Amino acid sequence: MAESTSEDPETQTVETPDEDTDSDAESEAPATDADVEDADASETEAEAETEAETADEEASSDASSKDSSSDEGTPQAFSAIIDEDYLNQTIDTLSVLVDECRIHLNELGLRLAAVDPANVAMDETNVTEDAFESYHADGGVLGVNLGKLENVVSMADSGDLIQLSLDPETRKLHIHIGGLEYTLALIDPDSIRSEPDIPDLDLPAEVVLEGADLDRAIRAADMVSDHITFEVDADEEVFRVHAEGDTDDVDLDLERDELIGLTAAPAHSIFSLDYLKDLNKAIPKDAEVTLQLGEEFPVMLNYEYADGTGSVTQMVAPRIQSD
Repeated sequence: MAESTSEDPETQTVETPDEDTDSDAESEAPATDADVEDADASETEAEAETEAETADEEASSDASSKDSSSDEGTPQAFSAIIDEDYLNQTIDTLSVLVDECRIHLNELGLRLAAVDPANVAMDETNVTEDAFESYHADGGVLGVNLGKLENVVSMADSGDLIQLSLDPETRKLHIHIGGLEYTLALIDPDSIRSEPDIPDLDLPAEVVLEGADLDRAIRAADMVSDHITFEVDADEEVFRVHAEGDTDDVDLDLERDELIGLTAAPAHSIFSLDYLKDLNKAIPKDAEVTLQLGEEFPVMLNYEYADGTGSVTQMVAPRIQSD
C-alpha cells in the first residue's frame, strides 16, 4: 500500500491504459485481411482530410497576408500631387485631436485615423485617389507629425498644387510647392499610438443639417456653457440644441422642414463643447453633416469634403449625468 501511494499519479494514468490494452489484445481474435484493408482505407481517408484542411488553412493565411499587406508595412513607393485646399482640409480633421498620426496607403487612396489621448473623440478620414491630380502608392504606412506637415502646407497659396514623394531609403517625405522644397522626416509608425476602429453603433435618430447650422449651434452654446445637449423629439419631429450656463441659457430648435433630413426617434445626450468646437473647425460650412444620436450614447458625425473625394467619420463620447 505504501509503494502504491508514493507513485506519481501521472505515471499511473499513463500505465493503466497500456495494461488494459495488453489484456484486451491477448483476448481479441487475430485480424483478418479484410480488417487490415478497411483500416488502411480509413487511415488513407483521414490523411487526405488532414491534408485538405491544412491546404485550406494555408490558403486562408496567404489570402489574409495579401489583404493586410495592401496598406501595412513599410511603403516602397508613394508619390502624389494634390490641391492645397484638399490637403489642408485633410490635415485639419485630425490635427485638432492629435499631433501625430499614421497614414495608411493603398492603391485607392489614403486612410487616416486617430483618437484623442483621453479617448473621448475619434476620427477616421478617407481620401480617394480622385482627390489627387496624380497618385501612386504600393501600400504601407507612414508616420507623420501633423503639426510640421501643417506648417509646410501653410506656405502654399490657395489653389497651389503640392507635390509629395517618398524616399524609401531615408524614410523622408519630399514636399514641393512651386519653387519651395521641404524634406520632412517621417516618424516610425510603431511609435505612434495605434488607432482603434470606430465602433458600429446602431443609433436610432439621424439628423442631416448644413455645416453652417451646426457651427451656429456650437458657437451659440459656447457663449454660455462648456457643454451642449443634442436632443431629438420624436413626437414633434424637432432637433433641439440646448446649453445651460450659470446665469444664461441657449436653445435652438430646427424642425423637419429646416433640416436636410430627419429620422425621428427619441435621443438625448450631453457632450463636451471643447471636443465639438475642435471638430467643428474642419467642417465645411456648406457640407451636409449627418448626426446619429441615441439616449446617452456617443454622437456619430459624417460628412464629405473636397467635392466628395474626402469623407470623414467622427465619434464623440457623451457626458453621463449622475442621478
